[in-house]
Amino acid sequence: MKKVQDLLAYSKSFDNAMEIFELTKKFPREEIYSLTDQIRRSSRSVTANISEAYRKRRYPKHFVSKLTDSDGENGETQTWLEYALACGYIEKENFKELNNNCDEIGKLLNYMILNPEKFGSK
Repeated sequence: MKKVQDLLAYSKSFDNAMEIFELTKKFPREEIYSLTDQIRRSSRSVTANISEAYRKRRYPKHFVSKLTDSDGENGETQTWLEYALACGYIEKENFKELNNNCDEIGKLLNYMILNPEKFGSK
């Protein structure tokens, strides 16, 4: 049986969250309890919700619900990335890469939402 870590959406979202973590180490100290905390939480929640969804895959409605939560967190991460760019905390190239990663993760999540049976949901 596959592990959740074998899912492409999981591995890509995990990698994206880790890239965001590394970048946010350079954010100003005054952002620690706002932008830094928010973007780290939302990016990590993408992966965490995929993990929860996978554990609930026997129940299609729960599976899809947790995946839509994950997609929502992915969208939130994109919003925080826009703020980080606008505030000058990240370079345009970093923004493009991370935002593109979020777009790709969103497509993978959408595929899972539309095809739950391919992931063990009945």
